[in-house]
Amino acid sequence: MSGLPKAILFDLDDTILSAYGQPHLAWTRIAAEQADNLGGLDVPALIAMLAQVGRRFWNESTPEVQKYWRLNLPEARRAVVRRAFEHMAEAGHAMPALEAADAMADRFTEMRREEMHLFPGALETIDALRQTDVKLALITNGAALTQRAKVERFDLAHRFHHIQIEGEHGFGKPEEQAYRHAMEVLEVSPAQTWMVGDNLEWEVVVPQRLGIHAIWCDPYRQGLPADCGIQPDRIINSLPELLAGVKKAA
Repeated sequence: MSGLPKAILFDLDDTILSAYGQPHLAWTRIAAEQADNLGGLDVPALIAMLAQVGRRFWNESTPEVQKYWRLNLPEARRAVVRRAFEHMAEAGHAMPALEAADAMADRFTEMRREEMHLFPGALETIDALRQTDVKLALITNGAALTQRAKVERFDLAHRFHHIQIEGEHGFGKPEEQAYRHAMEVLEVSPAQTWMVGDNLEWEVVVPQRLGIHAIWCDPYRQGLPADCGIQPDRIINSLPELLAGVKKAA
């Protein structure tokens, strides 16, 4: 096929797999399931507080702290929900015991694991690319056991020339080493490489700084945030769009 690069680096969660996107929907379902434990708590206010605390939790942490929590995601969720409960109490809401916060966080982890699924056309696109001369790498952050289990569950291992899990390699996005190492393994330069993923910082900003063509995947069709100064080289809503306009070699 023509019109493709020498190599493509793929993100995993919310790029190939529907994993953590639209968390407010999951929290709303969990609050309904656990209503007896929450008493008369204002659920919409709690959902809004969870979103606010979650953004602050990740955005205001140092890179080292973020990395620690990425490798301990269930505990990170407990910390976020507990802080949200504490802020709700400070605002005058009658709050249940903190055990209810842990129960919500653990149910979120369980629900995400149970309901995780491949996006339509994801495997077919990867397989079509694998049949070409394009080299494929999967670069995913997170704990070794958790991410490797996803690779095995969804039969991804044989589809990539290189699989790079943060917990196995000791480094992850947005560390420049994560991208450079993958390209070294695939023996390609930044100019010969695409990065595809849903995180604007990890899959657009840093790759562009390295000279990689950055493709932002927006599977939930949320669009770029308001006043966003980040400009991906390309925006797609699904992986099959990567093949749009690509011509088969004669």
